[in-house]
Amino acid sequence: MSLFSVSSAKEQYLKKRMEELGIFEKDIVEKFIRSQGKGGQNVNKTSTCVHLEHIPTGIKVKMQRERVQSLNRFLARRLLIEKIENNFFKEKSEKQQLIEKIRRQKRKKSKRAKEKILRDKKIQSIKKESRKTVSSNDGD
Repeated sequence: MSLFSVSSAKEQYLKKRMEELGIFEKDIVEKFIRSQGKGGQNVNKTSTCVHLEHIPTGIKVKMQRERVQSLNRFLARRLLIEKIENNFFKEKSEKQQLIEKIRRQKRKKSKRAKEKILRDKKIQSIKKESRKTVSSNDGD
């Protein structure tokens, strides 16, 4: 029997992704709240809004897109998985950015870049030379 009002293939895919990321149902606190907005009497009388909290990461998700609670449960879990995945891969991408930055710093400079650096150094030395005080050696 399906827990959510979606196809069994979608439900299996959701469970598989949760296992891959190490997300377990026992780590999720699920609350049901009355939705707000469109939906008429159904929304006003039933608690269709789903609030999930993943305890290990502290990520919270609230879903009230559909008028059916079971579908909102599925969508909330899917959103939770996306947020946890983004959080997990964000750390990896920051490490990757640091590696790329170090790689760029160590990379050999092109001939054109070297010429530009030398040209700038020459200009700077001319500026410094012009700032020197002129000493007169008249022998007064």
